Amino acid sequence: MELTIKSRNSKITERQRSHINEKLSKLVRYMGGITSATVEVHTQQQRNAGEVSRVQVTLVGEHGVILRAEEQSNDLFSAIDQVQSVLQRQIKRYKEKYWRRERAPRPVEAFVVNEPDLPTAEAAPDEEADHDHELIRTKQFTLRPMFTDDAIEQMELLGHNFFIFQDAENQRLSVLYRRRDGNYGLIVPDPV
Repeated sequence: MELTIKSRNSKITERQRSHINEKLSKLVRYMGGITSATVEVHTQQQRNAGEVSRVQVTLVGEHGVILRAEEQSNDLFSAIDQVQSVLQRQIKRYKEKYWRRERAPRPVEAFVVNEPDLPTAEAAPDEEADHDHELIRTKQFTLRPMFTDDAIEQMELLGHNFFIFQDAENQRLSVLYRRRDGNYGLIVPDPV
């Protein structure tokens, strides 16, 4: 498992790094095939709570499985422990849903995977003055063909309100989103 630790505004000590590595390596017992783990640590001062550490962990596994958890605490070590506990529950949920049903795996290898290059455009200085909001994060990811029920599960594992995926049935780019009533919606573009 490739481990990447990022810290926004503080330095990670060797003791903290070894604690993170120890906790995340335990997750491999529950789900083999974790290829990489990205840990983002952010420490900030809050009025009522003092210094608070927020830890976000993103695990990438085989077949495009992505698990994400975020926790915060006054102590960095307890935030790491809480994230590990949340990820362990997510892995258990994932395994129960997919492996205990003994569902036949779908032939994902039959589909062509296109890895698009996402251009990153920077705004001109005079354009930035007109807007109150700014682009603070750009994510790049590999689109893997998947079925709609797999996309729903992936969106739930990530904890997001929407998910972009390539539909394995028709090879179209689709957007899955959570509606206010708790159900899901699917946006499928009509080719021109």
